[in-house]
Amino acid sequence: VSNVGEATRARVVRVAVGVMVDPAGAVLITRRADHTHQGGLWEFPGGKLEAGETTKAALRRELHEELGIDLLTAEPLLKIRHRYPDKAVLLDVWRVTSYRGEPSGQEGQPLVWVLPADLMNFSFPAADISIINRLRAEDQMAQHARSNGISAVLRTARQLGSGCSRK
Repeated sequence: VSNVGEATRARVVRVAVGVMVDPAGAVLITRRADHTHQGGLWEFPGGKLEAGETTKAALRRELHEELGIDLLTAEPLLKIRHRYPDKAVLLDVWRVTSYRGEPSGQEGQPLVWVLPADLMNFSFPAADISIINRLRAEDQMAQHARSNGISAVLRTARQLGSGCSRK
């Protein structure tokens, strides 16, 4: 009797992810420690859910541990399923709408605020590309609104709505 199917079936790691945007529209990213899965790559703050923990509770805990901030409010943004050769992840991505404190690398990790258009200049895990695409699309929509007024926003939103897919 072979357990090949069981051995090759990756367990799904649930991850709470926080997207933080400053008043200028820049997004906070941090660099993963070299010794971790996908080490050395940039990511959005967050981490694995612990047993019995809700996504929002995990996000609150992770943002405090990683950045030294207290999450006040957040709203769901999107969910992403991605399979790596060694594991599968479910990223539950939330937009952080308010927090207390000043983000700093509590675990010694570098962090930087980056405009959405510049995110592609950084190396991210493959699972994060959908987040980047979403943020860049939203940024383009905001730019259209500033330059062309609300009708351009509605046109772009309709285009995004017909072409977007959640993973």
